[in-house]
Amino acid sequence: MRALVERAGLGARVVIDSAGTAGYHAGEPSDRRSIAHARKRGYALTHVARSFGARDFAAFDYVVAMDGSNYRSLERLAPDAAARAKLSMLRLYEVAEDLRAGREPHDYEDVPDPYYGEGDGFERVLDICEKSCAALLAHVQAKHALR
Repeated sequence: MRALVERAGLGARVVIDSAGTAGYHAGEPSDRRSIAHARKRGYALTHVARSFGARDFAAFDYVVAMDGSNYRSLERLAPDAAARAKLSMLRLYEVAEDLRAGREPHDYEDVPDPYYGEGDGFERVLDICEKSCAALLAHVQAKHALR
């Protein structure tokens, strides 16, 4: 997402962060396999893992979950209805973009977790994230008149 925002010339106007709903890897860099596969596509993963906190709802306009389990955790963490209204699932932007473009949308599914698999899982996740993040950026640009 960060690369797409930068390419669109919006890096100074759009703040992006990543956080997990559990603290398993807090303080650690991205998985070495994620780093390697992302590097092949020109992405530099320099993020250090952190846990999402209730305060993050106030800091961001969008809180986007990769899967239903994390979505439900974020829902429970949301302090009020306004915070819950900021929640969405990443792949829903992809479905919405398909519908707008007159394409048959894929069946809804979570972004899979490639952690316990091999390289093809990381490539599939990158494919999904590239498409879904492009759709999310298009949504943000249209909703907030960003160009």
